[in-house]
Amino acid sequence: MASYSVFTKPWRDRPVPELIDIVRGMGYNAIEFPLRDGSQVSPAEAERKLPLLVKELKAGGIRIDDVASTPEERVFAACQASGIPMIRVMFMPPEGNDYIGEEERYLRLVDSWAPLCRAYGVKVGIQMHYGAGASNTAEMMRVVGRFDPDHIGAIWDAGHSGLAGELPEQAIDLCMSHLALVNFKAARYQMTGRAADGAAEFAPYFCPGPDGQCSWPRAVKHLLKRGYRGTWCMPAEYTGLTQQQEAEYARRDLVWLKSLVETC
Repeated sequence: MASYSVFTKPWRDRPVPELIDIVRGMGYNAIEFPLRDGSQVSPAEAERKLPLLVKELKAGGIRIDDVASTPEERVFAACQASGIPMIRVMFMPPEGNDYIGEEERYLRLVDSWAPLCRAYGVKVGIQMHYGAGASNTAEMMRVVGRFDPDHIGAIWDAGHSGLAGELPEQAIDLCMSHLALVNFKAARYQMTGRAADGAAEFAPYFCPGPDGQCSWPRAVKHLLKRGYRGTWCMPAEYTGLTQQQEAEYARRDLVWLKSLVETC
């Protein structure tokens, strides 16, 4: 049976029993947890509190498939102690800097994580993201592809792939050798106005699955064709919604994604 998780960043301020109710109410039995300051558990507390959170969630029928956090040793140790297999990160250097120089610095940083991956048995997944940095699949693989896929994985994101104008089949083929997780969110560009010089300005708008620039049906079909058997993660990212509305949209999108995965 396919595994579906939801990123709980929109509900990071909720008490754990309430979080469990929200996640179960949306139809999920797994989460991607934001192990960051301001969440139910912060990185500084991770070694002590993350195993307790995992235990409490498990009692409510919820598991943590991965954490979004910083790959520092205490986070690796906490993930190992909690049975969490992956830490999710992104390569997002300051806009306007020399890209090749930033990439080389990031490669050295990723190289420093590999011994921790081996020591703790926890993978680091690098996700693409629009804007500066690894904004498309090929740029993501310029970094990820240099490392052992047992240690450093690729996280393909349908929303950001769509914003990059990629063909989903081509993008998935590019990262399949290292694919560790897929994110199913949706986005499209909207014109927001004009700059002082008259050029049009655009910003991403994160929307329900059927309304984004990446075709979820095509992406799901190709992932299954290529043998993907990992978790289908729903980031629950929507522009301009309340927490309650985000939960409802994430529930609807899960219903649609399940229908695609389970009928292909």
